[in-house]
This record gives sequence, C-alpha cells and structure tokens, in this order.
Amino acid sequence: MMSASRFVIALLVSLALVPCVHPQAAPSQAPQPGGQRPTSTPYAGDLSIFEYPDRDKKLQIDRVMDLLDVRAGKNVGDIGAGSGWFTVRASKRVGPTGAVLAEDINPLAIEAIGKRIAKENLGNVRTVLGRPNDPMLPSGSVDAVLLLKVYHEIAHPVEFMQKLRPALREGGRVGIIDKNGNGANHGVDHEVVEKEMGEAGFRLSATYDFTKADGQDYFLIFVVK
Repeated sequence: MMSASRFVIALLVSLALVPCVHPQAAPSQAPQPGGQRPTSTPYAGDLSIFEYPDRDKKLQIDRVMDLLDVRAGKNVGDIGAGSGWFTVRASKRVGPTGAVLAEDINPLAIEAIGKRIAKENLGNVRTVLGRPNDPMLPSGSVDAVLLLKVYHEIAHPVEFMQKLRPALREGGRVGIIDKNGNGANHGVDHEVVEKEMGEAGFRLSATYDFTKADGQDYFLIFVVK
C-alpha cells in the first residue's frame, strides 16, 4: 500500500504533467484612441479622375477660397491633395509671396504632384508626405487648410486634426468639403465631423451647401477654439 506522503508526491507530479489551459481573453471593448469609427479606404487609383473640366464651376472653388480667405501672400494647406487639383488653384491665388503645402499620405500622389510642380513651374508649392494620424505640417505654417473629399478617409480623425491645429496661424481656417455617409461609404455625416472637430479643439464657424452641384453635401469652416 502506498504511503500518504508518496501518494501526495505522485498526485503533484501528475498535475504538473497536465497542460495549463488559460481561458481566452475577451476582445477589448475599450474605444480606440480618437474615437475609432468606420472610415473609407484612401483612394489610390488613377489621379486623373479629379481633373474633370467643370469641377471648378460645380464646386465654386473660387467662392470656397474667398470664404477661407485664400489670397495673395497667404499660406495654404491642401490636405489629401491627390492630383494637386486644388493645389494648383491655391498656388495661383496666393502668388509668389504665398505658399501651398500639398499633403498626402500616398507617396505616388506626392510624386505626381512633384512632377506637376516642375511641369507647371509652381515655385510656391511644397509637397508633404503625411501619416494616417498626422499631416506633418510644420508649426505655424498655414493660414488656411482645405480637406476636399478626404475627411471620410482619415483613419484617426481626432488625433489627425489635433496634430494639424499647431500648424494653423492665428485666425487660421479649416475647410471641410464632403458628403453625408456612415464613414465607410466615402462620406461622413456633418454632425459627426462637427463632434470630432470639437474634440480636436475646433469650433464650427460657418456651414454652406453650395457644393451640392458636385455631389458634396456640405462645406464646413472651422476655427481653433
């Protein structure tokens, strides 16, 4: 008969040989930084689609620039610049004493804009390769910024806009042109934009809808709180 002490030792050895199984941890339900929500995949296709002939008229881009106070001597940021469609128009507006920072997270877009700068002799334009959570614009570098049909693609909108804020000079304006949607369908409701911009430290200054002719539901202007 096995003694009590030998029985205990044998039991401990047998338990040691049993693999330890830990219950699978439940996925975290904590909100993502900046309030994660569905966003659209950034466009990476043919950039020529942004160059259709009547886009200026449909968007009333001159009126957009007037409302953002884009004029001679000003510095402008084109966030998600794509083909450089707005960059070129802003470049002509601000003239040789102003500057345009053409930002995009797509290296191919940055390369295309660089070629366009050389071809069209746009000496007041500089390209900036941004990040999904940071536009990478230098502090105090711009008087106005436009996000044209791009806000819905920003993966971390609150964090991104928080990092944009230091780039704005005193009285700087941020324009957002987009259409309503759920974030994943190449649009985001303007109420969501206003909420997120508020979290990032901005307040809504003006709302317009004259961009509807181009399929864009709203043009919002924000300033730093």
